[in-house]
Amino acid sequence: MSEKITVIEGPTPIFQEVRGLWNYGLLESHLQHDTILTELRAFDGFALVERCQQAWSNQEPISLEYRTEEGLPAQLPIVAAYCDETDEGDVIQLWLRLERDDIEIELEYDDKYDDEYDDEYDDDDDFDPLL
Repeated sequence: MSEKITVIEGPTPIFQEVRGLWNYGLLESHLQHDTILTELRAFDGFALVERCQQAWSNQEPISLEYRTEEGLPAQLPIVAAYCDETDEGDVIQLWLRLERDDIEIELEYDDKYDDEYDDEYDDDDDFDPLL
């Protein structure tokens, strides 16, 4: 059974893409993964980091369990953890592994120039692409 750190209350975590070559050292694998980062407030963030370190020293995985914006449960494996004490309380930073299959890319196509192109080249009936 794998360990979990569960987000009990609050909004869905905000995930940031981690850029740089250093993060590939965290994810040595034959599979393609990306690293994302989230920051969460915690009652005892140092104890959560200790749980991560204990799981890793026992060669056990540990995951972040949270609710998506749709309210569905989700889990991501934690690959690194750090806690910082602030005036407002502990803030834990978690680096998570995101499989490439889980990545969604949103593409938009702006067709406002299509009509101009069609109008400009529509009258060219004698155009022969083979000449």
